[in-house]
Amino acid sequence: MKKTYYLFNPGVLSRKDNTLKFTPLDDQGNEGPPRYLPVEGVDELYVFGALNANSSLYNFLGKNQISVHFFDYYENYSGSFMPRDQLLSGKLLVNQVQHHLSKSKRMVIARSIIQGGAFNMAKNLRYYQNRGKETSSFLKNIEELSAQIDTADDPETLMGIEGNIRKNYYDSFDYIINDFVMDGRSKQPPLNEVNALISFGNMMCYSQCLRAIHQTQLNPTISYLHSPGERRYSLALDIAEIFKPVIIDRLIFSLLNRKELKTDDFDNKINRIILKEKGKKTFITSFETKLSETIQHRKLRKSVSYKYLIRLECYKLIKHIIGMETYKPFKMWW
Repeated sequence: MKKTYYLFNPGVLSRKDNTLKFTPLDDQGNEGPPRYLPVEGVDELYVFGALNANSSLYNFLGKNQISVHFFDYYENYSGSFMPRDQLLSGKLLVNQVQHHLSKSKRMVIARSIIQGGAFNMAKNLRYYQNRGKETSSFLKNIEELSAQIDTADDPETLMGIEGNIRKNYYDSFDYIINDFVMDGRSKQPPLNEVNALISFGNMMCYSQCLRAIHQTQLNPTISYLHSPGERRYSLALDIAEIFKPVIIDRLIFSLLNRKELKTDDFDNKINRIILKEKGKKTFITSFETKLSETIQHRKLRKSVSYKYLIRLECYKLIKHIIGMETYKPFKMWW
């Protein structure tokens, strides 16, 4: 079974026969013991330190369908190396573009994405309300704002509604999380521990959505809620809206309330908070565990992992775009 590997230290990545060889480097450039990764067992790589690699190495990675996601020192997502598209469909691409260019068709998908995300946010608040956390006022506001989604007639209005929903949602975090204070959403840079976790987790979710899209025939640059950009895979941003509450936010609540992450797992830099390497590893270990967890899918009548749920969302979107089945966003039922 293929695995995801995380490279936290700066180093050199090279090919050794049919194996990937990663040689870590210390601050003085001295080499540490190399680590060997059999290429047939690698699904994707996450790189958090400076990486030296040549074009032939990336050619080797591409041939073996291995993606590489890059993050800078401050945990900002820098970009991804994605293998050459193997699953190409001209018909789907044409339909995907048509659904973006048609305002009415675009809004059907965009509204559904916001409805899915808002439903999952509200589901989280109900979960904690039933466990004695005072989230009722935020839940009421989110439900009232969600009622406006169907009347929004352009993506900009819809994004405004989504922004207000998410503000109420984030304001509730101080009532859910013990010992840490969020004090509103801050990003670029995150100003406290909770915001640092949200930013880091959201980027991890985005990269998983990008990977899932790449495993289908969808084009990741053509989106419906977010406007397509020159240097981003905006469809991954769309799909991440649905899964951030399901995967990332619940993970953050669990890690902090169970004290698996503590204050000393964070580094206070000038005007920003970032995770230390130990904190990153704790988060990523739990993230990987979450992705591999399974639920009984009601429609498929079989157990599927959270990771596979993201790909299923892509398949549902494809069916909608080619006219097979109306798209319905993933909504937690438990």
